[in-house]
Amino acid sequence: MKRTGRDTGAARATSKQEGSGRLEPSRRPTASKPDATVSVASRPADAAAEAELAPGLYLVATPIGNLGDVTLRALAVLRGVDRVFCEDTRITARLLARFGITTPLGLYHDHNAEQARPAVLAALRRGERIALVSDAGTPLVSDPGYKLVQAAIAEHLPVTVIPGTSAVLAALILSGLPPDAFLFAGFLPPRQAARRRVLEGWSGLAATLVFFESAVRLADCLADMADLLGDRPAAVARELTKLHEETRRGRLVDLAAHFLAAGPPRGEVVIVVGAPEPSPPGDAEVGERLRAALGELGVSAAAARVAAETGLPRSELYRRALALRSKKR
Repeated sequence: MKRTGRDTGAARATSKQEGSGRLEPSRRPTASKPDATVSVASRPADAAAEAELAPGLYLVATPIGNLGDVTLRALAVLRGVDRVFCEDTRITARLLARFGITTPLGLYHDHNAEQARPAVLAALRRGERIALVSDAGTPLVSDPGYKLVQAAIAEHLPVTVIPGTSAVLAALILSGLPPDAFLFAGFLPPRQAARRRVLEGWSGLAATLVFFESAVRLADCLADMADLLGDRPAAVARELTKLHEETRRGRLVDLAAHFLAAGPPRGEVVIVVGAPEPSPPGDAEVGERLRAALGELGVSAAAARVAAETGLPRSELYRRALALRSKKR
């Protein structure tokens, strides 16, 4: 079903009838193509809220520091739902007030989730429209809400996401490290013994690692990473999207030494660590590879193949291949 500019203000179910005037949270995400003829950005900011939101749970991403990062769709949903559940009403109230939104707020955080979850589910069963936000960023990512979403799905209640800013992805793409395969591991345990056990478990994973960390534990955490993961390339990003945003890149040993000397930085911190770096093969293995290649190829081609396989200099491998060929004769 083609999505129109009117529909981009909130999610809709694939079962929506044309002209019904309601936008429903999708029970099953489906691929959609952007409408090339209508641009929400070219219309007034409140135009996306013209259509009435359908009942359901809306997971709404909010800015991680810069209020200008909030999306038009997020504002439309926060304005159109019956209630917004958040971690801290003071923080979310400031966001809503900035954009003239007066939707009532409710608390949903780690300490009251067991009591608040039944009330939220009951509201969804009554057909209410509920938004869940975190203090900053995307809900459920190192924030409460997973069990609520799980329970709503189990009851076949509509759930959809209003995507937006993510500190994880922002830090990853700023790090300069390979983003094609990565693991987000959230916050590491605060106690060193537990933290080291977790790091050891991830040490062999061939992927970039992303962690949240407290600024006061940053230097100790980086030192543990250098010890258990090896002196890998890494980046420490802080104050993302804010005025004093900073990304410091280097090896884990150097980063640990810097923050030990400089003291805890200000702001929220994200650590990005590169994947394990392949170690060069030993002389015996290189010799075996060259002999195998020389059984099929000439000296130059054999050296080129082993250079591609190992990353060793082709000129060095060419000399070794010549020596092996001479001995064979």
